[in-house]
Formats: sequence, C-alpha cells, structure tokens
Amino acid sequence: TNRLTAFLFLLYLVALFWILLFKLGVQFEYMDNRSFTLIPFREYFRYHSKIDVAGTVLNVAAFIPLGIYTGTLFKTWNVGKNLFFFFLVSLVIEGLQYVLAVGAFDSTDIITNTVGGLVGLLVCKAIQNIYKPRIRAQKIINVLAAIGTILLIVFLLLLKLNMLPVRYQ
Repeated sequence: TNRLTAFLFLLYLVALFWILLFKLGVQFEYMDNRSFTLIPFREYFRYHSKIDVAGTVLNVAAFIPLGIYTGTLFKTWNVGKNLFFFFLVSLVIEGLQYVLAVGAFDSTDIITNTVGGLVGLLVCKAIQNIYKPRIRAQKIINVLAAIGTILLIVFLLLLKLNMLPVRYQ
C-alpha cells in the first residue's frame, strides 16, 4: 500500500511541476515580464485592484494533495516539519518560475500553497482518525488519490488537446 501511495505521490509531483513550471507547454505573453513580489497579498490591498480569488483558491487546492501525501507517507513528521516541507516545495517552484522565466516569484503564492498543504494534512489526519486501523485509512486515501490522479491526468490531456471550454492562463 505504501508503494502505491508513493507512486501516486510521484505522479502528483510531476503533474504539479508540469502545471506550475511549464504551463502545460503553452507560451504566454507575460513570460518576458518576470516579477519578484516579496510583499504578500500586495494586490489585495491596492486601491481598485482586482482580487484574484480564483487564483488563490486554485493555489490552495493544488497543494492539498501534498499535505495528504506527506501525512500518509511521512508518518513521523510533526506539523512543523510538514509546514516547512510545504513551504520549501512552494519556494522551489516559485524560484524556478522566476529563474526559468516562466512566471513570477510571488510570496502570496508561497503562503497560499503552504496553507493548501496544511489543509491536506488536516484532511489526512481526519481520515486517519475516522477510519481505523491506519491501513484502512491509507487504503481509502489511496483510492481517493488514484481517482484524483486519473481525473487530473484526463483534465490535463483534455486541456492540452483544447477539448475543454476553458484555457489555462
């Protein structure tokens, strides 16, 4: 069961990096305008600024699986170690986006991604507390992760093939 979880975790990480770093292989006009934002939620406090609620929700949602996987695979990690890992993964992604000129470095994204990881960790702990023994909880998490991974791959393929009414931006 741990092997399946580790395999699904690896698939998730590949998909996450592909989405966030390589933008599904699509070129965007903002790639030449890299920015480095150290003030978190700066846009939220600007006068007449359009708040990107959808982007914030997507950032949180994208990292929920990370928390679920770390809660399942790294059972000895405490909350602090998990939070540091979520922060570190997000920091690496944001840094690579800037260095590779495929996006901006944004401290808001680091915070929202870390919160997403924490939400996932709490979901994992809730499943583990509701479903005993732990092996049963891991099986439930694996089933949900397998379904989620399959849906993510199908979604990415449909998006890449322009078979959806939305476009990735």
